[in-house]
Amino acid sequence: MRALGLLLLLCACAAPKLPPAPLSLRDESAPIASQVDAALARLSGDWVVIEGAGVRPGARIAVHDGLMRIDGAPMPIADEGMGRFRLAGQPIWVHWIDADNRTAALGEPGGTRVWIMDRGGASGERLSAAREILTWYGYALDRMLR
Repeated sequence: MRALGLLLLLCACAAPKLPPAPLSLRDESAPIASQVDAALARLSGDWVVIEGAGVRPGARIAVHDGLMRIDGAPMPIADEGMGRFRLAGQPIWVHWIDADNRTAALGEPGGTRVWIMDRGGASGERLSAAREILTWYGYALDRMLR
């Protein structure tokens, strides 16, 4: 029984976690919302982070079978509905995703991490739209890496 307890403790310590996040990047007095039609199925597939804080630009993201892999590290992702998810136990909201599911802006509503990911090639206008939404929601985009 004791060995089982130690094994469970070891597994919990080894569970993948999101990388450490910077201090809040968001003005919490700004309005915030998630995109209500952004279900997990819309995120399914492969992505590349274009800009981010708390998730590095260039990171490869894959969403499949209840997992989000960030640069290969698997983390459980659960759909809580209305564009809101739990990623490795932390809230992550889809603030915006384009109609063709090629560019998405995600963030932790408290502002500790935010990123824009893409899978459609030249994201020009979509990137501008994602940045505009994140600015409206109070994220400090000047602190995001490109």
